[in-house]
Amino acid sequence: MESKPSKVPYNLSSLNVEQATREWLLKRGVTILEIADIVMFLQKSYYPSLTIEECVESVEKVLLKREVQNAVLTGIQLDILAEEGKLISPLQEMIENDEGLYGVDEILAFAIVNVYGSIGFTNYGYVDKLKPGVLARLNDKSIGPIHTFFDDIVGAIAAAASSRIAHGKYKEQDPAVDTTNTELPEDDEPKQPM
Repeated sequence: MESKPSKVPYNLSSLNVEQATREWLLKRGVTILEIADIVMFLQKSYYPSLTIEECVESVEKVLLKREVQNAVLTGIQLDILAEEGKLISPLQEMIENDEGLYGVDEILAFAIVNVYGSIGFTNYGYVDKLKPGVLARLNDKSIGPIHTFFDDIVGAIAAAASSRIAHGKYKEQDPAVDTTNTELPEDDEPKQPM
């Protein structure tokens, strides 16, 4: 009797997931700076001394979160499958046309904004309504790629990064808070394989 070969244990490198997330953001036409511009749009009136470098740093920190990476990769994959016509009907038509009653794209975005608390939801709702910066291009259905999920994902990353800044600035301004370590603890993501 032949023995079956043993299955190799599942092992996924967190660094590989992070790298894939960043690569797919670029492949779909969005830079970290474009997301940071939305963060600046959301926070500048509250923190006039805020710099674009702080916004970029916040976006970078949000992208370290595995929940965010999972949502980005899942949403992009669904958009690509819709572009290729590979989804079952009527899901294909709903995603292809970004149907108004199809709200799963927003639900996926909520997984991102939820990482930094309820302020993320209000920030997300605001940018989802106004479509500032790169979101206007991603939401333009006349120019090509399907971005049913991707526009919401990019808006959610910006909303989460904006919320992260708001939490950090609040800590800096509160005299009762020890500001020797102003970094949010949830930003410590492992860089080694899990």
